Amino acid sequence: MFVRDGTACVARFGPGEAAVLNEVTLEVITLLSERFDHDDPVVERLFPDVYPEDPSASAEFRKYTEDDLRSAKLEQAAMLLDNLPVEGGEVALDEEQAEMWLRALTDVRLALGLRLSITDDTDLEDEIDKAVLHDPTSARVGQLSVYAYLTYLQESLVGALSG
Repeated sequence: MFVRDGTACVARFGPGEAAVLNEVTLEVITLLSERFDHDDPVVERLFPDVYPEDPSASAEFRKYTEDDLRSAKLEQAAMLLDNLPVEGGEVALDEEQAEMWLRALTDVRLALGLRLSITDDTDLEDEIDKAVLHDPTSARVGQLSVYAYLTYLQESLVGALSG
């Protein structure tokens, strides 16, 4: 999807791809915009404890850094949406924009992956196959497909940035 073109990372999105990326990014923006509960596993993953063995120190650290981290995550997601043509089309990102997209995609993948119970050990192809065999029209099949697409998109962006 993303390729290096001079100093830019370039990708072309179809209308369906743009719509899916727009939707999942908006879901993360909504999550980040609301007052959230740190017991939510997605929030916990997006805002991990810095001192897991010391809840008091983690709470103190969070008090001073959470608003800035949340703002940065919202800015990255908003920038992704600003650069994404709603009806599909070409996206050309400079290095700074590409890195912001990468961070936004990471947040979106983390959120979706946690909701789908995907771990580092999950064989995504096997998981999709199982879901299709169980019910090819299930929401899980669609969600796993979106996760696979986001993974592919993120990997291509990493490749374009390093290439």
